[in-house]
Amino acid sequence: MVVRKRAAPSRSRELAEPNIHETAYVHSFANLIGNVTVGSGAIVSPGTSIRADDGSPFYIGERSNIQEGVVIHGLGNQKVLGSDRREYSVWIGRDTCIAHLALIHGPAYVGDGCFIGFRSTVFNARVGANCIVMMHALIQDVEIPAGKYVPSGATVTTQEQADRLPDAREVDRVFARRLIELNAALRSEAVGGGSTNGASIRDRNGDELQRAVSSDTSVGNMTTLNPETNEQLRTLLQQGYRIGIEHANARRFKTKSWLTAGTLSSTRVDRALVELQGVLAQYNGEYIRIVGIDPNAKRRVAELIVQRPGDSVANGNGSSGSSSYRASSFSVPSSPSTNGSLNGATADVSEQVRSLLRAGYQIGVERATVRRFKTKSWLTVGTLSSLREAEAMTELSGILAECGGEYVRLIGIDPNAKRRVVETIVQRPDGSSTPTQSVASKVAAVTNSGSAVSGGSTHLGAEAIDQVRSLLSQGYRIGTEHASKRRFKTSSWKSCAPIQSTQVGQVLRELEACMTEHEGEYVRLIGIDPKAKRRVLETVIQRPNGVSGTTSSRGQSAASSVSGMGQSAASYAASQNSTSDRLDRDAIEQLRSLLAQGCKIGTEHATARRFKTQSWQSCSPIVSTRLSDVISALEACLQEHQGEYVRLIGIDPKVKRRVAEMIIQRP
Repeated sequence: MVVRKRAAPSRSRELAEPNIHETAYVHSFANLIGNVTVGSGAIVSPGTSIRADDGSPFYIGERSNIQEGVVIHGLGNQKVLGSDRREYSVWIGRDTCIAHLALIHGPAYVGDGCFIGFRSTVFNARVGANCIVMMHALIQDVEIPAGKYVPSGATVTTQEQADRLPDAREVDRVFARRLIELNAALRSEAVGGGSTNGASIRDRNGDELQRAVSSDTSVGNMTTLNPETNEQLRTLLQQGYRIGIEHANARRFKTKSWLTAGTLSSTRVDRALVELQGVLAQYNGEYIRIVGIDPNAKRRVAELIVQRPGDSVANGNGSSGSSSYRASSFSVPSSPSTNGSLNGATADVSEQVRSLLRAGYQIGVERATVRRFKTKSWLTVGTLSSLREAEAMTELSGILAECGGEYVRLIGIDPNAKRRVVETIVQRPDGSSTPTQSVASKVAAVTNSGSAVSGGSTHLGAEAIDQVRSLLSQGYRIGTEHASKRRFKTSSWKSCAPIQSTQVGQVLRELEACMTEHEGEYVRLIGIDPKAKRRVLETVIQRPNGVSGTTSSRGQSAASSVSGMGQSAASYAASQNSTSDRLDRDAIEQLRSLLAQGCKIGTEHATARRFKTQSWQSCSPIVSTRLSDVISALEACLQEHQGEYVRLIGIDPKVKRRVAEMIIQRP
């Protein structure tokens, strides 16, 4: 039974009736208005809107397929010349498929045997016969020559762009015919009310599509992509991710300047593979990588190189994409090279990976050349997406193989707090991939329950350990900062990864790991009051000359700033009689007087050049108000800025102004 339906707007009596051939199929939920001719065997699917109420007439040719959600509309008296040499607002030729949610707005001409992809738009344009327009394309104010191919997402608004379009391939034409015949089978089922040969049509067209892929001359001699790439693509699509494509020549690859090649429009594996093969052929001789994109979070979840300049296009042995790795969530097909493999270090690194995964952390990877390592300019490789240790280790092996001759480090990432919890180097340019024992224990310390440090520390001195114990017992948090010699002179410290643990054993292990990672630099310990969000202690625990015991703190003395908080009144009185080898009697008397008045003590330093211009630089604040602590902190400041001017400052904390300034050291 042929179903005809026409909407009834207020001026429906003024419009011509649609002319629908008796063999055409128009769904009852499709709206046809005005002078619309639907040819024999054509299909108009539900949810379409074909309105010839402004521009008219419309023509839909024989056996054409108008799919769900398509909108066809005209504009005033503007016309195009149809194939019958008459004027139309919209002409759609024979055996043409207008796919879901496409917009054809007159004046528009679409020739015979065309395919207009999902959500594409044709306005004030002519599309020649046998053209293939893929998804989300815009065609406006141009004439597309016959037999051309418009890629997904393309914007064709100038004739020059239209003339440069590539020719459509046989595989694309088969794909278009397949859609038309499948919809014809569905129409037969709807009209006949019984089973048809729709399944056989699907099977036949599937075979035809596969033959077209194999024989298409534009694709060359490609057979299939290697199994690993197929599996990766299938997994990403099954998880609901979109697949993006990027390409780069050899020069751009070195500078990581990838160019976008669009997004695979299909969510079906077979069609996505066909599209990917076409991209590989189009950019033969370049690097190609697929990018997994989470459409909800709008972020990348995987990157994988599937073609390199030396590879043939998806050759039969599967070389395209082998060991081409960038944070993918899949296994590596080939064994990594000796230089980048884990080899004997597998047990140590595996333990680190296992600890992070068990704690629920994500594992990121960063790389750096020798030059970048010196400047701490790490490059992001990606995130290991597998949650299974064996697969994560295989991914890491692939990355190490690809980054041979460079530094590679693992990053433990807390996905809830969105912060780093640990950083550890697992490969160095000399080929060694085993982190030092202290760095390895840093990873274990993230998840293992806290235990006391056994046998003492090989890096931290007894004073530093006591400071850590005292800070933690009072509810303070521990932080660390590091600085090169140049940065140390300008007090430009860099923060290390935060220490989240409040257990002494774990904190000490992470401090040792930080000192090992920044060997040859200054490292200082920071006590932080989490409630007031301020620092209560700063003390250097490592210097470039190898001294790692705590020297005097820039904020409080190393020995008494924390553990000394519980001194008795007698010892406190004795401390008020403290003397100093570096401070003269006048300076000590000035200190005692300022502290007795409730003032805070600060310090500033300046080189000879800065002293002439009075460009003093502030030192770290001195928190303590006890004379012995302040003297120790001042001595540390004088030692740190030897050869410079240093002055003592008295500050009234109530009115927040200086009440005294006194130079206590000259060059």
